Amino acid sequence: MKLPVVSGEKAIKAFLNAGFVKVRQRGSHVRLEKIEGNDIIKLTVPLHNPMKKGTLSRLIKDAGLTIDEFVNLL
Repeated sequence: MKLPVVSGEKAIKAFLNAGFVKVRQRGSHVRLEKIEGNDIIKLTVPLHNPMKKGTLSRLIKDAGLTIDEFVNLL
């Protein structure tokens, strides 16, 4: 599936649906965390509109999701 064009706000909502929790915000960047076993997955999502494809792709990969899973969370 092709990578969608989304804003940072929409991406954050999808990650929250995936079980991430908003930890803090500094300026235009929001920090999300999720505990997986003994690990903590940390994501820093920029509130850009639209978000760059490379940035979104990296966030999806770091979150342990596939593009299809991410799109279904939107």
